[in-house]
Amino acid sequence: MTDGGAFVEPAYHQRTLGDVVPAIAAALGVERHLAGTLVLPDAPAYVVFLIDGLGQELLNRYSYAAPFLASLAGSPGTSGVPSTTATSLTSLGTGLTPGQHGLVGYTARVPETGELLNHLQWDRDVDPTLWQPHQTAFARLSAAGVRVTSINKRAFATSGLTVAGHRGSAYVGADNAEERFAAVLEAAGTAPSLTYVYDGDLDKTGHQHGVASTEWLLELQAVDEFAEDLRDALPPSVRLLVLADHGMVDSPRASRLELDDHPELRQGIALVGGEARFRHLYCRSGAVDDVAAAWRAVIGSRATVLTRPEAVAKGWFGEVDPAVGLRLGDVMIACHDDFAVFSTRDFPREHTMVGLHGSLTRDEMLIPILIA
Repeated sequence: MTDGGAFVEPAYHQRTLGDVVPAIAAALGVERHLAGTLVLPDAPAYVVFLIDGLGQELLNRYSYAAPFLASLAGSPGTSGVPSTTATSLTSLGTGLTPGQHGLVGYTARVPETGELLNHLQWDRDVDPTLWQPHQTAFARLSAAGVRVTSINKRAFATSGLTVAGHRGSAYVGADNAEERFAAVLEAAGTAPSLTYVYDGDLDKTGHQHGVASTEWLLELQAVDEFAEDLRDALPPSVRLLVLADHGMVDSPRASRLELDDHPELRQGIALVGGEARFRHLYCRSGAVDDVAAAWRAVIGSRATVLTRPEAVAKGWFGEVDPAVGLRLGDVMIACHDDFAVFSTRDFPREHTMVGLHGSLTRDEMLIPILIA
């Protein structure tokens, strides 16, 4: 479903990351009553390989660099909103919409303190089990007798993001492709089991060099080869499910707005959050309407500007728990095409990035759901 021909709406309870683990549970023969409309083949074990940053449109466009992945069967799903890693990975692990699990962006306001929490770095004294209090889908599956394993870098083992979204799974630290490969084969040797393995190198390369750069295409080739080798090494009965958390767009300098060059856009704003493609603006009391009007006047057709009630009513975050609502911006800026909003004062390193994500364009929202 599109919004004005420009945006892709999230397909919550149909084909989003939050629907994957319930579908796998049904395919493993447990919790069939929780499955939604996403149906996966029955199997004794599943391996989920998540490639950070590989949107479906990018895979279609550069299929020559990923012939194995391009050959796999599957229909695209969607990211949640915003289309960003912390939000998406938490939806995968919890089975919840962003409005339920509460990690509603790369950065978001802590209502109790007014501070900005970076969900990837978890740079505030915030208990992740209170910030995201719901039982995870991983934990439910483990309680049902399924061996659930998460394979990721050692540094992430006890991060706030891991605890919030992926608690309930056994964590295996693996810092390179060889370690990840060996860990997957060991974990997937048990039935029933779900083994989740994450690769963030493609996303990192896209941020640094842009999609379709030589560096990005070489990294895409590497993850394609990893996926093919993994499929060859796994027993035929084990299903390999390849996913992404979001896609990416390159934002050239000419398409960028620097907030520090527009002091009028700071009027009425207490805190700037989110990220360059999807800004959360937290307003001073009584300033919401004025802030929204000022941003609409300056940005025009380059972005959709919505107040919190408008964005919630459109279903961008799915069901929104009361405790989560105040983490959302009072005004939100969702960028069109390759436009982006930077604030060097608030995010001094963000402007160095070439590839970006977070908004609702096809390149960011559509994700592969591939079965091998």
